[in-house]
Amino acid sequence: MSAKTADQPWPKALLPLELHTARIITYSYDATVTNKEDAPSYNRISNHAYNLLTALASLREGDDTALVAAKQRSEQHLQDIVNSTRGIAFMGTPHQGSSLATVGKLLSRSVGIFKEANTDIVQVLKRDSEVLARIRDSFQALLMSRERDEATMIDIACFYEELPTKRYGVIVPKYSAILPGYPSIGIHRNHGDMTKFGSPDEPGFVAVCGELKRWMKRIQETESTSQNKSQSQCPVAHYLVPYTCNPDFVGRSEILELLKSQLGHSNPQLLDNAHRRAALHGLGGVGKTQIALAYAYWLQDLSKDISVFWVHASSGERFSEGFANIAKECKIPGHDDTTSNALKAVRDWLTSKESGKWLMIIDNADDMQLFFPSDEPHHSTCGDQDSLGQYIPDCTHGSVLITTRNMQAGSRLTKGKRPIEVDKMNDHESTQLLCQGIQQGDESLKDLLQLSSRLEFLPLALVQAAAFIQENSITVAEYLGLLDGNESDLIDLLREEFETVGRDSDTPHAVAQTWVLSFQQIERQYPFAGELLSLMSLFDRQAIPLEFLAFYGEEKNPPEPNIKMRLIKSLGVLKAFCFIRAEGGGNHNMHRLVQLVTRNWLTREDAMTEFARWALLAVSGFYPYGHFENIPTCTAYLAHAYTVLEPHELNSDEDRLVKASLLHRIGAYLAFGGRYGEAEKLRREATSIRMELLGEEHDGTLTIIPDLISSIARQGRWEEAEKMAVHLMETRMRLGGEEQPSTLDVMNNLAFIIANQDRSEEAGKLWSRVLEIRKRLLGEEHVDTIDAMRNLATVLEDEEAEELQRRTIKASKIALGDEHPGTLLSIGNLAVTLYNQGKLGKAEDLQVDVFETSKRVLGEEHPDTLTSMANLGQTWVTFGKAFADDRHLYPDVDLLGDAKKLLQDAVWLQSQLFGPDHPDTLQSRACLEECEEAMSSQSLC
Repeated sequence: MSAKTADQPWPKALLPLELHTARIITYSYDATVTNKEDAPSYNRISNHAYNLLTALASLREGDDTALVAAKQRSEQHLQDIVNSTRGIAFMGTPHQGSSLATVGKLLSRSVGIFKEANTDIVQVLKRDSEVLARIRDSFQALLMSRERDEATMIDIACFYEELPTKRYGVIVPKYSAILPGYPSIGIHRNHGDMTKFGSPDEPGFVAVCGELKRWMKRIQETESTSQNKSQSQCPVAHYLVPYTCNPDFVGRSEILELLKSQLGHSNPQLLDNAHRRAALHGLGGVGKTQIALAYAYWLQDLSKDISVFWVHASSGERFSEGFANIAKECKIPGHDDTTSNALKAVRDWLTSKESGKWLMIIDNADDMQLFFPSDEPHHSTCGDQDSLGQYIPDCTHGSVLITTRNMQAGSRLTKGKRPIEVDKMNDHESTQLLCQGIQQGDESLKDLLQLSSRLEFLPLALVQAAAFIQENSITVAEYLGLLDGNESDLIDLLREEFETVGRDSDTPHAVAQTWVLSFQQIERQYPFAGELLSLMSLFDRQAIPLEFLAFYGEEKNPPEPNIKMRLIKSLGVLKAFCFIRAEGGGNHNMHRLVQLVTRNWLTREDAMTEFARWALLAVSGFYPYGHFENIPTCTAYLAHAYTVLEPHELNSDEDRLVKASLLHRIGAYLAFGGRYGEAEKLRREATSIRMELLGEEHDGTLTIIPDLISSIARQGRWEEAEKMAVHLMETRMRLGGEEQPSTLDVMNNLAFIIANQDRSEEAGKLWSRVLEIRKRLLGEEHVDTIDAMRNLATVLEDEEAEELQRRTIKASKIALGDEHPGTLLSIGNLAVTLYNQGKLGKAEDLQVDVFETSKRVLGEEHPDTLTSMANLGQTWVTFGKAFADDRHLYPDVDLLGDAKKLLQDAVWLQSQLFGPDHPDTLQSRACLEECEEAMSSQSLC
């Protein structure tokens, strides 16, 4: 391949000058025709092919390389050669053989003319060679298979000699040197010189380089197209944003650029460098949420592989609900379990790489106590809920954007970074926003600027003003006249009242000025819409269920044949005036400022008591008792229940009785989740109301006292609970007799209290009596009978207890289901009995099943789950101590170590839920100390 005047072959000397990425490998297969000094090789064609492939693979350290032989090899590194081959240039290659082959075979036997060549290889090049035919056919099949996809197609160019050699003529004729259907290019030289280029200007070299450059261009274009296609076929990222894109959003470009910089989205290549958090803070109605929404849609357009999640944070309940929605949308394990700990599951999943890149928007994070509880009194809506700040994910592939009215909360949530302040709009932004809302082109800039100034450039006020102007077909000048007209006294009154509303007294007056006009307009033209707005202001401002509003419509003016249509139209009016915004599932949200101003308006109109009563009735009518099957509904409506209990205007006996009923049902929900202290407080208030209004021995009072006693007992205050239970039982006996269901319930609860004070025999007598009567009156398969069986079995001797527990489990599975809390409790009790009998293996099997099922069905922090966790830990401790001498036989098993971790978790969780001095916490702590002592003893052995 070297010209006579060149020191090096042209691929090495000339090709890199034209193709800078060219890499050259030389391989010899004894192609020299007349060199008789070198000894010949006796390798066959297939051997040479394999050696060439191996050399290529070794040179590229396993990178993909190519040739026909590679496709026929089983070795993966040689198979990969096929996948990366993109072009082959044949330089005088005899695809159909050569007549010189016959001559060559004869001459190779003539000493002095040819060296001692490998005649087998020469034989392959004959025109009728079967080996050559097989190679040709295999190669054609390879090319055809690769032509199906442009990204893997192999380019072919066949160069043929145009001049004969002086002695042998044309060595490889054109018909043999070309492949039909592929480019064929002649080189004006003979076979021996056609690949010996001395300069880059030679026509043959120019032709070869031209083909190589064309190939490279096609490969680059194909790979770019393939990459774009691959990206377009990537799974669509999750986009959990409850609002559509706002087409009227204007301005705020500086804030958006700051967000892009702080959150790392201005340069997607740097997105993984560090975790990012940013916060927007400012007055309610200034547009923080709209900026966050605009950013979410900008990011969606920018990067299709970044998920966006929206979480409401106005209360602990809404924050938890937002995480539950993420779990459901992303199908996080356990997402369909409404009682699981969605907060922890979502945080852990988002922190893992499995979630991909994401942005979480935490909207309305105003209450710092929700995220960072302190010992100071506060008015947080989260009750005794622990810090929500710990559940905000923190990782390198995710970003968090927070909106808040509280700069301190924003600073804490961004870990000390100063929040971005969202202030009023500038002149240009406010006038642009007004123009888009009014949709009239003949308004003067002077009037627009004057209206913006009067409304203090606050986006929410501007949007509402534009809606009023557009709806009533008036001009901006006329609207300004209304602001200066007869309504001024009323506006001043509303401004004064608004200023007295607690910590929200800094709300701009201009918002009230705008809303008063809208209130009057709605009341005059759409009375029912005005009533709905008044009612909605007295619920929690987020996720207001449609059924609450329908209840009002149906009960206020029965019968109402077209209430559904009337409701839809009235809600449409409120949405048109921007007072509410639709959420998924038929729910609606109300802006906090709208809620406050509406409440003040109700007070001014002496309508607060009326609508507060309707709100209380609506929630009370739909809030269920906190049974297992009602937990999802209880959770969804809890924030509304707390809200409607707040108004002090509802002091009538009827209103107080409705409150007592709602308090009682909320208490059941809290008790189900182990929040016994909170449950006791609400139940005590409900009992007090009914005692006062109904009397101590009224059935309505006596019915709810057992739940109060249960809350007290569950906190370990056994003596107090027993005293109340005995008094209640005596009352029930006197009023209704022993066989009344309510009397039996009290006897059942009293026995539970006695049993927990180590008076098993006494408790057993009570439970036996309850079981006997229930079996007779209700039957053995009734759930109350099963409950009595379950309780009695806990105080029986081991074998008798085991027999009754197995019967209880069977009946419970039929009546309640395999995974009902009652069934799991029965199985757990049987495991304790087996443990007491020394049947540790059987006990462990049951306890593991109960623990895993309870975590999935009830949640990791449910009281029953914690009990099963502690029981399993106790069993492992006993196992570990019993088989201490044999632990060398099982080097990979560390029962005491596993038990310690499990018990540590149980103690910590029980301390958080019940308190450090609760009986369950103390029992788990004692078991943990026993485990640690055993581990210490074994380490000394």
